[in-house]
Formats: sequence, C-alpha cells, structure tokens
Amino acid sequence: MQIETYGHDIDVTPALRDYVDSKLQRLSRHVEQPFEVRVQLSLDKPNHKAEANLNLAGKALHADASAIDMYAAIDLLADKLDRLLIKHRKKQVDHHRGENAARDGSFG
Repeated sequence: MQIETYGHDIDVTPALRDYVDSKLQRLSRHVEQPFEVRVQLSLDKPNHKAEANLNLAGKALHADASAIDMYAAIDLLADKLDRLLIKHRKKQVDHHRGENAARDGSFG
C-alpha cells in the first residue's frame, strides 16, 4: 500500500504524515493486491478537513471527513475508508459460484 499525503494551504508536518500512515495501515487487511491512497489535508475554517482517494484495480473510492481538529478528521476518514473497503469487498463476490437451484438438485 502506498500512501501519499499532501496539504492544501497547510503544511503537513512529519507528525501528521506519520499519524495518517499509522491510521491507514489497517486498510491493507481488506485488500490483497497493492493499492494507492492519496490524502489531502486542508483547513476549512473553523473545521479541519481530510479527503482521500483510494485507487484499487479498476475502481476508485473517495471519502472525506471534517472535524474540529486535524487528528479527529483523520480518525473519521480512516473509519469511512474502512467501511468503504468492506462494502467494496462484499460486492466482489463471484455471483456465478453462489447458491443455485440447478446446482444443488432442488430444481424441477
């Protein structure tokens, strides 16, 4: 997993970058293939805003969160991305391998 963190009219300190990296590391448990996350941190007075674009193979996911401080916004963003990945993974079920009346013998 590759995480790119940048700021929009705000300086991204090494502490903020490390915090984003540590919070988003849990996303890799949902996806086997490598993916890229771009995180934008900005100040939308009076709130702090964190946005992320997650690029999987053939799919792009977007989430944003705002809170009274940047660390809380990053926490909310990580939770939203976690839920998005779980939802995406459930959609990836092979529907041709599911239960089918013709396969289990109850057809007819």
